[in-house]
Amino acid sequence: RQFMCKENNLKKLRERSEIENKYKWNIEAMYADSEAWEKDFTDCLSAGGAYSRYAGHLGDSADTLLNALRTKDEIWQKLERVYVYARMKKDEDNRVSKYQAMNDRCNALIAKVSSAMSFFTPELLSVPEDKILGFIAENDGLKVYEFLIKDTLRLKAHVLSEAEESLLAQVGEVLSATNDIFTMLNNADMKFGEIKDADGDMVELTQGNYISFMESYDRNVRRNAFTAKYKAYMDLINTIATTYNYNTKTDAVSARIRKYPSSLEAALSGDDIPKSVYTNLITAVHEGLPAMYKYMEIRKRLLGVDELHMYDVYVPLIEIEEKPVSYEEAVEIMKEGLSVLGSEYIERLSRGIAAGWVDVFENKGKTSGAYSFGSYDSFPYVLLNFSGKLKDVFTIVHEMGHSMHSSYTRETQPFVYGGHSIFTAEVASTVNEALLMKYLIKKEENRLKSAKKGSKEYEDALNMKKYLLNMHIEEFRTTLFRQTMFAEFEMLTHEAVERGEVLTAEWLCEKYAELNRLYFGDNVVCDPEIAYEWARIPHFYRSFYVYKYATGYSAATAISDLIIKDAENKGDIDCALETGSSVDAPNSARDAYKKFLTTGESDHPIELLKIAGVDMGTEAPVKNAMQVFAELVDEFDRITRE
Repeated sequence: RQFMCKENNLKKLRERSEIENKYKWNIEAMYADSEAWEKDFTDCLSAGGAYSRYAGHLGDSADTLLNALRTKDEIWQKLERVYVYARMKKDEDNRVSKYQAMNDRCNALIAKVSSAMSFFTPELLSVPEDKILGFIAENDGLKVYEFLIKDTLRLKAHVLSEAEESLLAQVGEVLSATNDIFTMLNNADMKFGEIKDADGDMVELTQGNYISFMESYDRNVRRNAFTAKYKAYMDLINTIATTYNYNTKTDAVSARIRKYPSSLEAALSGDDIPKSVYTNLITAVHEGLPAMYKYMEIRKRLLGVDELHMYDVYVPLIEIEEKPVSYEEAVEIMKEGLSVLGSEYIERLSRGIAAGWVDVFENKGKTSGAYSFGSYDSFPYVLLNFSGKLKDVFTIVHEMGHSMHSSYTRETQPFVYGGHSIFTAEVASTVNEALLMKYLIKKEENRLKSAKKGSKEYEDALNMKKYLLNMHIEEFRTTLFRQTMFAEFEMLTHEAVERGEVLTAEWLCEKYAELNRLYFGDNVVCDPEIAYEWARIPHFYRSFYVYKYATGYSAATAISDLIIKDAENKGDIDCALETGSSVDAPNSARDAYKKFLTTGESDHPIELLKIAGVDMGTEAPVKNAMQVFAELVDEFDRITRE
């Protein structure tokens, strides 16, 4: 494989210098050299310090307020670029001290600039509301900031005095320390040893290849990878528990300081999300657990095991001869799968890949997993750890969904609204995944229709359909169910801290094991190691984040169904399957979705999603997704018994 070499019967990760440049992102498009980065860094430091000239004058006139807002945006736009570059260079290889230092300097700079600007919101809120609204009516330049200003007024009760806001801004870097500590521990310092792979070769176990081992058809490989992975966390469990305890305490103290009833409500307030959206998600998923338990029964039956263990829950239930997928092939499959979104979307995506948006392969020290990242005026970059499997095609489709969302938004919205709330961002990525899955399943169904029953082509198509159905069910399980379980765990831990309890390693493991038993049911043996799974989840250091994956998946399921239904009515899907090219027949659902992609943060997430035809303020999308999951499980049960 392109990301590995074999030496003395040991497969080792490549150094970054050994990977071809065409598989690395074009980060030089941001800064040609470190001198250019240093100049912007210095400019941000100087401009941030000079921003105090607006202090005490925001209420002077509409022009002064407009200039203050524009200057604020100019500083943050450049600072965002400085930070993104440093962070991405660090992510290329976390071992490089130069980029560790650059990233640390950026964190310190952000804290300084935040402190220098901390007067802004308290002072704005001290100006009579009718005066501020009068400024907006008086000066057309302020119209672009109208939503921002009114949203700030909405949060007035939770904004502190100027002195208090300045103090919090100054300690902002310290308050984020637990996330940085865990990141370095998880990505740079932690080692998992070596295990034997299915070929009998000794292989270094890494963050990047762990899931590949968990999907191995060799049960000994799965068990050994599972045991080795969790042993590393068990050995450091008290350190990690202490880190997470203080991360949760930080959330609780911050919420209390800002006069929120709880950490959860503080986290939801920025997006104006009702607490009921969070709790209704958990309730709806609990109601859907019988279908999950049925799926575990099917998994146990198809694996033919007496006991189903936690290291058995990721292996595909349908074995196919999966040929390695090159990165280039993955890109072509992605284009075909997303063709229903139209030629303009595909052309934009293709230009981005050619321009160097994507960093493809794993290398030593590289941050694990995958993400989409960038500044307002940079490429919307994608970090991958591509290993050549079909699942990696879904990963790139997911992350390119984020990046395409950013591309449309930044082209349309000003900097102030050029980002996305995670609530909406996860929709854009998951719609892409859903469309690809529907495309691949449809393709196999068409093969079944044209092939003679009993022929090799028919059996191959039938087996592939089973494989894809299983994969689709797994997407639901790992996104909607798993992320909701994580969300419930976060709610429990924060509630405990808010009651004055301490999150010890024993308590955390006990609560996590209880949740694991609830979500998987009696058909799965909850191995002792799984109680430590919470300790390896980086998202827990961005509290109340993961529920948005689950809500996003629910919304994306509804949106993709609308797009596909509209396309099927016009024959677009069959056309795309036959030609592999984009389709551009009128599609109101697609047009509504693409309009949603341009909106950024110009309104609250629930309102923006209504543009795409989904109301997440109701229980309907999650309940509908639960129904779809149950139907998929029933179909999979039926088709695997034939």
